[in-house]
Amino acid sequence: MSGTQRHTEPLDVHLIALRDGPAGPEVLLSRRAGDVYAAGCWHLVNGHLDGPWEDMVTALVRETREEAGVVDPTDVRAAVTVHHRSPAGGARIGMFFEVRRWNGTPQVMEPHVCDAMGWFPLDALPEPIVAYCRAGLDAYRAGAQMAGVDAAPRLRAADRDRRGPAHRGGRVLRHVGLGYRMSATVLMPSRRGATIPIQERGWARASTSQMTW
Repeated sequence: MSGTQRHTEPLDVHLIALRDGPAGPEVLLSRRAGDVYAAGCWHLVNGHLDGPWEDMVTALVRETREEAGVVDPTDVRAAVTVHHRSPAGGARIGMFFEVRRWNGTPQVMEPHVCDAMGWFPLDALPEPIVAYCRAGLDAYRAGAQMAGVDAAPRLRAADRDRRGPAHRGGRVLRHVGLGYRMSATVLMPSRRGATIPIQERGWARASTSQMTW
C-alpha cells in the first residue's frame, strides 16, 4: 500500500452456544428489538471488542454475560469467520465461537435491545434471521471455516477495478421486502466455495428496486 491509510474493519464476536435437543443440536438465539440494527430479527448473542486491550475470547465472555447472563463460558472453540459487506458499503469481520459448556441459565438481560431468547434446532432456524448470522451457522453446519456475505450495492470505480476482472461486470442486488437479496459464499477447506442465495432483512430501504455495482 502506497501513500494511503491502511484499510481496517470492525471485528465482531458471536456465540454459537449449543445444547442437545430431542431432535438434535440446538443453538441459542436472541431476537433484536428497539432502535437497533435488524430489529425483529433473530441473531446469535454477539458484540464487539471494547478496544485494543481486549482479546476476542475475553470479549465473547463479557458480551455473553452482559446479554444472556451466562458467565465464564468454558471450552471456547473458534468455529467460523464471516466477512460481511453491507448494502451501505461498509464491511466487518465476524468471529464465531462454539461453546458447549457454561455456568448459569441464559436469559434476556438487556430488554431494551432484546425481547426474546430461546433454543432452536440448528437445522431449523427461525425467520427472520440476520443474514450474516445465518451464513455463519450454515458454514458451521457444513463444516466450513469461512463464509463471505456480499450485500454491497455499489463500489467506486477505483475500488471495483482493484477487485479484478471477475468482479468488473457488476452484480444486481434486488430489493426484497425488508432488505436486500444477496449471496453468501461458504468456503470449504477441501473444495472451492459454494454460493448460497440469502436475504438480508436488517437493511431497510424504501426506494430503488435494484442496485448494481
